[in-house]
Amino acid sequence: MKGWIAQAQAELVKAGIPMSKMNAAQLGALIASESSNDPRAVNHWDSNAKAGHPSMGLMQTIRPTFEQYKLPGHDDITNPVDNIIAGVRYAVDRYGSISNVPGVRQLAAGNAYVGY
Repeated sequence: MKGWIAQAQAELVKAGIPMSKMNAAQLGALIASESSNDPRAVNHWDSNAKAGHPSMGLMQTIRPTFEQYKLPGHDDITNPVDNIIAGVRYAVDRYGSISNVPGVRQLAAGNAYVGY
């Protein structure tokens, strides 16, 4: 897991995302909570799945979100590094940083993770 996160962080830094916005430990906790560290995880039960867009991969992104936030050359939603890249870019755009993702904030406060 740490290797995938480090590889994604390196690509994200090249793309202009500061390391301060993607704390590796918090990212690992988010991934563990969202997908149980399974890059092939697919959610078939939530509202996204019911709408025809199941959440997929480590960061549990839906295909349209993945397509919007992926980087060139990182086109496989089930590839761990590609999924982390898109998920981090989405989280930074929506929440400002991984630290501000609601589930990560809940964990930091000692509460149960809440999906994003």
